[in-house]
Amino acid sequence: MAEKNKKDQTGEQEQDLSQILQVRRDKLAALQAAGKDPFQQTKFTVSAHAQEIKDHFEEMEGQPVTIAGRLMSKRGMGKVSFCDLQDKSGRIQLYARKDEMDEADYNEFKKYDIGDLVGVEGEVFRTQRGEMSVRCKQVTLLSKSLRPLPEKFHGLQDKELRYRQRYVDLIVNPESRRNFEIRSQLVSYLRSFLDGRGYMEVETPVLNTISGGATARPFVTHHNTLDIDMYMRIATELHLKRLIVGGLERVYEIGRIFRNEGMDTKHNPEFTTVELYEAYADFNDMMDLFEDFLSSAAQKILGTYEVTWQGEQINLAPGWRRLTMAEAVKEYLGVDFMAIDDDAAAVAAAKAIGIDMDGVEATWGHALYECFDQKVEGLLIQPTFITMHPVDVSPLAKRSPKDPRLTERFELFICRSEMGNAFSELNDPIDQKQRFQKQVELRAKGDEEAGMMDEDYINALEYGLPPTGGLGIGIDRCVMLLTGADSIRDVILFPTMKPLDNEAPKAAAPAPAAAPAAPVEIDLSKVEIEPLFQDMVDFETFSKSDFRVVKIKACEAVKKSKKLLKFTLDDGSGTDRIILSGIHDYYEPEELVGKTAVAITNLPPRKMMGIDSCGMLISAIHHEEGQERLNFLLLDDRIPAGAKLY
Repeated sequence: MAEKNKKDQTGEQEQDLSQILQVRRDKLAALQAAGKDPFQQTKFTVSAHAQEIKDHFEEMEGQPVTIAGRLMSKRGMGKVSFCDLQDKSGRIQLYARKDEMDEADYNEFKKYDIGDLVGVEGEVFRTQRGEMSVRCKQVTLLSKSLRPLPEKFHGLQDKELRYRQRYVDLIVNPESRRNFEIRSQLVSYLRSFLDGRGYMEVETPVLNTISGGATARPFVTHHNTLDIDMYMRIATELHLKRLIVGGLERVYEIGRIFRNEGMDTKHNPEFTTVELYEAYADFNDMMDLFEDFLSSAAQKILGTYEVTWQGEQINLAPGWRRLTMAEAVKEYLGVDFMAIDDDAAAVAAAKAIGIDMDGVEATWGHALYECFDQKVEGLLIQPTFITMHPVDVSPLAKRSPKDPRLTERFELFICRSEMGNAFSELNDPIDQKQRFQKQVELRAKGDEEAGMMDEDYINALEYGLPPTGGLGIGIDRCVMLLTGADSIRDVILFPTMKPLDNEAPKAAAPAPAAAPAAPVEIDLSKVEIEPLFQDMVDFETFSKSDFRVVKIKACEAVKKSKKLLKFTLDDGSGTDRIILSGIHDYYEPEELVGKTAVAITNLPPRKMMGIDSCGMLISAIHHEEGQERLNFLLLDDRIPAGAKLY
């Protein structure tokens, strides 16, 4: 019965959408039959934009303008109509009167739908209520929207749908548009910043016969003409340093990088970096440049050094902290690696403080790095440069003249996230070849992220690479920082997504079985749980609570309530049960339809927003870093509705 009801409801929703689509197509057909096909419009001259009119209203009031954009709302629709038009700059109100327009044009305008694109000829004026508006003289339909936009109060909230349908997300969610405007401004500022310092922008190959320049698993493709396998680049480093050998001295490339690795809120398989190299400079110069760039970008784009990211207040004002990796480990963990001089003692010291060394080469350098990576990195909130990495994990960086176990390398960390990586570049071809050989040995042992031997790069080094400073910056994470975005997908226009069933390409042959996904690691160290109740409850009273499995047939937001969701439930009785729950801050109704949950079903009805709520749905609440977190309790869908919990 529940499954049938669920199918009936899905069918009704599809029918409603189908009816809306048909109505809009009928309107289009009528326009085409009347010789007014909007898709035959080829041009509309725009003289002003919405925000420009608002910013210069005093000068423009009473002046004729032509504007174009998308209809986002409609009001009135008698002899006077009001609409909101949205263009690239924002929104402005349209005011249309039947007696001020051609009657036929006005009547057609009344039939336009929200989402339609129109061109407007009119004049700037202010309504009696003081709203800056455009008084319409003529409205031209430029493109017909055949699909309805998401409803106006919540917009497109489903995160996954926002990523899949970015075009709708940009229409209805101003914060998404802002993210990508900031991204564009940051890249533009970066070019200006580097060009002004004498750097030359270049382009290097995306496809390579060797995977190199970083430690990462590559994507593999095939070049049909040459009949060879090729790797999509995991870094731009080695080609850019060839250009330094060639005498270009200061070069940079803003480019897409491809790494066939995991996906999470900070990683996407393809992402954007800038790599830059400067002859006769070292990693200290790169630190100064990075700090100057990111702090001045914040000031230029946001007008402040203060940003909020991942719940933390970050101060990007110049003067960032600089620590060696060994100093950071000593400060935060109390282990002084600079006082340890052999591999066994270093590994023992790491294990003594709970560092997992399984599968890691048992060396002093790896022990130091694992201490930092596993226990210190997650503590770095304010901008901090971590310098002098072990040579074991830095195959392209120059050894420190003071300690050959270390390299002149740094990484910048902000709010527990790596933002960039830089070296004093290794220019000794003999040392470089030995380090490449070490990577080859690791690869032979099964490390798919280890690098390969690049004989041509060694050849280039033998011609002479001057002392060089190199820097790589993750553009996506910098944009996340400046926009306050929690996920890298929020700052990539079209992030990598698994195809839906109806989008998946039909393979000619079955694909090989995928390796099982690694379990998601959850940091429970910051979770605060309330103390258990000490008061005892009478067992007989408790046993009278009727906990039942319920299937969610429908779920919708309660009008005029920001928190309440209204659930229509199948509790196994054959009669729908209505329960209201204040979890809208944590879940959108669409994502809960069809799920299996738990409810107490024998509580007396309780009126909420005028609706009888007959029971209570079960959630789990805890606190984390001072904020309440809620998880709606969901069960295996194989459990039938009405099953009783004991």
